[in-house]
Amino acid sequence: MINRKKIPYFNLIPILIIAFFLFKIINNIDYFVRGFGFIISILSPFFWAFGIAYILNPMMVYIENKFKLRRILSIIVVYIIVFGFLALIVNIISPTISKNIKDLVNNTPIYLNKTQDWFENNLSHSSFSNNPEIMSYAHRTFNSYLEKFTMSLNRTLNLAFSKAIAFTSSFLKMIFGFIIAVYILKDKENFIKNAKKFLFAMFNKDSVESFLIYGREVNSIFSRFIIGKAIDSTIIGILCAIGLSIIDVPYALLISLIVGVTNMIPYFGPFIGMIPGVTITLFYSPIVALKVLLFIFLLQQFDGWYLGPKILGEQVGVSPFWIILAIIVGGGTFGVLGMFLGVPFIAIIKITLQRYIDKRLAEKSKENNTKPDVY
Repeated sequence: MINRKKIPYFNLIPILIIAFFLFKIINNIDYFVRGFGFIISILSPFFWAFGIAYILNPMMVYIENKFKLRRILSIIVVYIIVFGFLALIVNIISPTISKNIKDLVNNTPIYLNKTQDWFENNLSHSSFSNNPEIMSYAHRTFNSYLEKFTMSLNRTLNLAFSKAIAFTSSFLKMIFGFIIAVYILKDKENFIKNAKKFLFAMFNKDSVESFLIYGREVNSIFSRFIIGKAIDSTIIGILCAIGLSIIDVPYALLISLIVGVTNMIPYFGPFIGMIPGVTITLFYSPIVALKVLLFIFLLQQFDGWYLGPKILGEQVGVSPFWIILAIIVGGGTFGVLGMFLGVPFIAIIKITLQRYIDKRLAEKSKENNTKPDVY
């Protein structure tokens, strides 16, 4: 038997071993990242499947309870609704959006030339027309901004096309995800039952029951937020398309799609969606751009004051300060997805801290045989 007292700094040995392995991992981080990425790529159909099953589960449960259908029939009905909706998008909405994008790309040089002509015409009739230095500086500055805008627009379009190609390449994985999701939905009770058995076998009863209560709270936050926000954004997108079509705005469906998608992001989403819509129409006509600005602003006010609270209610129970912090941190760390998921994550962190604080206060009050102070 090893005598720890005879070995100097024996307790430091495990720390040194861990530090050595951490150093090797950090030193070869590229290999580990590639290996991890490879594993994620292989398992991605299962991630798709769990995500799809999670989203479709409330609809399946509703149909199952409402119409007293068997589980497999409920799943079939849900899939018919989902694929019918996707077919509607592909056959009706998608061609119009594709045409909007094509027209926008083709008309962009025309809009830029018109803008340049307008600027030069106004500048030549201004009081600075007799000053060559000011005229030269104005031309250089305007052309510089125009060039930067064109480069930025090209980068945005290239990024959009590359994302579309990336989505196409992962389309097969999504199809496999839909297939696997059928089995997850069909046997979800068995999955949950086996998971509970494993937890009760590995941990004590009180810890497992506390964890399950916590899990239900987390699930409630995520499901209410994601599903509620999706419904809210879909309605806003449809209302935007109807309103822009009535006031005869070009690229109405494309702008409405952008507004609907960005509306998924709390607080900042409406403003993010407003910018492309106004920019797209600004070169077509400043008056039309002003109409778009006013309409989307009024639509977002309607969503913020009436529609959103009606659908979502107090879905996360977090103050605006923490929501804005979550969006900024999430966006800076994980991009658009982080901006969207940052809100439910901050709510989960709040619940976790609240449960820990309540537990500590209860333990202290038990030790002191007094009621916990509430500040």
